[in-house]
Amino acid sequence: MTETAPATAPPALTAAHRELLDQVLDKWSLQVLDSLCEQPQRFNELRRSVPAVTQKSLTSTLRRLERNGMVERLVVRSRPVAVQYRITPLGTTLQDLVDALLHWTAVTLPDVEDARSRYDAEVFGDAP
Repeated sequence: MTETAPATAPPALTAAHRELLDQVLDKWSLQVLDSLCEQPQRFNELRRSVPAVTQKSLTSTLRRLERNGMVERLVVRSRPVAVQYRITPLGTTLQDLVDALLHWTAVTLPDVEDARSRYDAEVFGDAP
């Protein structure tokens, strides 16, 4: 008979955990992290890679990710002086997770859209 280790309970989700998840999984952070995992980018390059983001939202997202240690801001000595953003070693620990989430959305989106249609038809009386 083989003994198995007892299953460990998942860690408790505290307010601090929830706050970090909210900041990493918010509307723009996933896209910014995905772009920066590919290569370091200047601000305007990031704006082009995430076209729907506003300048204000991108600035806020980058500051939040920098504060959390996921992204670093580098001043590039050039004329004119430029700023480049790149993923940190801590941020790269998210790369596989971000890729998995983006892949999951691509694979499951048709099922989610079907579920939404069925729900809307039932709740609002709309035909699917």
